[in-house]
Amino acid sequence: MATYVKQAQPTQADADKAAMVKSVVTDVIADVRERGDEAVREYSEKFDKWSPESFRLSPKQIDEIIATVPQQAIDDIKAVQDRVRGFARRQLDSLQDFEAETEPGVLLGQKNIPVQAVGAYVPGGRYPLVASAHMTVATAKVAGVKRVTACTPPIRGEIPAATIAALHLAGADEIFLLGGTQAVAAMAVGTETIGKVDLIAGPGNAFVAEAKRQLFGEVGIDLFAGPTEVLIIADEAADPFIVAVDLLSQAEHGPDSPAVLITTSATLADEVAAHIEQLLPGMPTRDFAEPAWRDHGEIIVVDDLDEAYALADEYAYEHVQILTVEPRRALETMTNYGALFLGEGTAVSYGDKVIGTNHTLPTRKSARYTGGLWVGKFLKTVTYQEIRDPNASAELGRLLGRAARVESFEGHARSGDVRAAKYDGDSLSWDPR
Repeated sequence: MATYVKQAQPTQADADKAAMVKSVVTDVIADVRERGDEAVREYSEKFDKWSPESFRLSPKQIDEIIATVPQQAIDDIKAVQDRVRGFARRQLDSLQDFEAETEPGVLLGQKNIPVQAVGAYVPGGRYPLVASAHMTVATAKVAGVKRVTACTPPIRGEIPAATIAALHLAGADEIFLLGGTQAVAAMAVGTETIGKVDLIAGPGNAFVAEAKRQLFGEVGIDLFAGPTEVLIIADEAADPFIVAVDLLSQAEHGPDSPAVLITTSATLADEVAAHIEQLLPGMPTRDFAEPAWRDHGEIIVVDDLDEAYALADEYAYEHVQILTVEPRRALETMTNYGALFLGEGTAVSYGDKVIGTNHTLPTRKSARYTGGLWVGKFLKTVTYQEIRDPNASAELGRLLGRAARVESFEGHARSGDVRAAKYDGDSLSWDPR
């Protein structure tokens, strides 16, 4: 039986904010759709105090910006991108085109075709999320996407130089210093200066997430994203200090980021809670981490690990960290998670920033039906068919005639009838005149 030592306390403000976000995003998209670049510029001035002569960075500007980034940061960006590309290539290698003769004269095939144009959104806000450049742009380029348009906002009126460097090194074909709903809308619908894309990928704040939700269908999206989530499963052998640090490491993403501990040890639960209270006052990102933990943090004590795994599957969280004696049991048992982090040596933050797997992951229980962003998201798996044997076409024509008439699709049936008649001499049961 699960006992809640601490339970999340969502507030009315959360619901009010969601309604406000939806309304604002609807208006911005409609305006960008109608007025294009003019509207984009007005919203950039309003929300980001940013209105350069051109939002698109020229090659010269990109080179000048990259020159301001310390060499160690450039080297680290390249090292991380090598890992991201390496993992994406392994994913790509697992996807095979094929063609098979499924019966005499009948050829069926499958091809994986890259999406032609992708919009990569890399958020800024208070902090530059440099790692998102690797996850979106580098992965799309491994998939073979021809045009990747990248958008990232200025941060308090400043150019996020490291993010620009990462976007360029990842292979972005064009980079716009533009953020928020206006950037997502511009890429989705196209403006005078920003080309329309086929799919938009990348995380963002509540406004970006809502814009992607409203525009889905008109363009593809990677996945529906909400606030960052972390869930830790720990037994009595776990280090309570590491558990506390790892919970807060994800809570600092935003004031609405849930952080949950499920443990089989009441003692550990109390120790973790005490460590968090000690750690929070000294965190530079306390203004995000503290309300996140206060309003959305949970500590739950369960009877055994089987109950912990089952409860974690109900949460279906983005990041699930396993701090137990036998962490790989979770790999065999659990089914609903965005990414699994096995053992004390594997911090969730490694996945966020450096290890090479993609950090754009499903939230708000969508891990029940989807995984995270991967190279396959930038590919369209399509099929093709060819019948070379007239006898096979005639036989399929007869089968089609019977199957289609069960559904009262007479036109479909007749397309089979004419082939059975042409290739094998069948008589038509309907007047062709």
